[in-house]
Amino acid sequence: MNSSLITIPNALTLLRFCGIPLFIYLTLNLHADAWAIAVLAIGGATDYFDGKLARAWGQTSRFGEIADPAIDRLYILAILLVFLIREIVPIWLILAIILRDLVLALLTVELKRRGHATLKVTYLGKAATFNLMYAFPFLLLAKMDNALGSIAFVLGWSFAIWGVALYISTGISYSREAISQIRGGHVINS
Repeated sequence: MNSSLITIPNALTLLRFCGIPLFIYLTLNLHADAWAIAVLAIGGATDYFDGKLARAWGQTSRFGEIADPAIDRLYILAILLVFLIREIVPIWLILAIILRDLVLALLTVELKRRGHATLKVTYLGKAATFNLMYAFPFLLLAKMDNALGSIAFVLGWSFAIWGVALYISTGISYSREAISQIRGGHVINS
């Protein structure tokens, strides 16, 4: 693990973080949805490349391990807030995602309080986040009243339903693992 904070992967992580307030401003203040979608696309690309480059170049860091999933959660929260205000998705979808993250945040605090390591993100956990991050731009694009909007609606909801299902499923798996560690048992693999 690299001890240097100044690396290209960490710079990409910070760039992704800067996209959060920009996305909110573009969607709520300017209603510049095309630009907001571009910000999401750049955020998705940096999310992919920061981890890939960190591993390939031997530049993984504690900062990256903590910041990457935290920024993912903040991105999702910002998008859900915008989508709630603009009535893009139903409240049940927003609550399902927020409740999952809230439960895992509480379990993570308890793990740390008891001296355990944070939970490792699984491939399915990343797939769940990626599905949601693919869904969100399409759902925003679906607000357009044309053929592109209709296609985006179908694609957006396809990714959203699959993403929420994976998100809840991995949330249950992470919760089981955390509870097992808190109780002092072995890690449950599922």
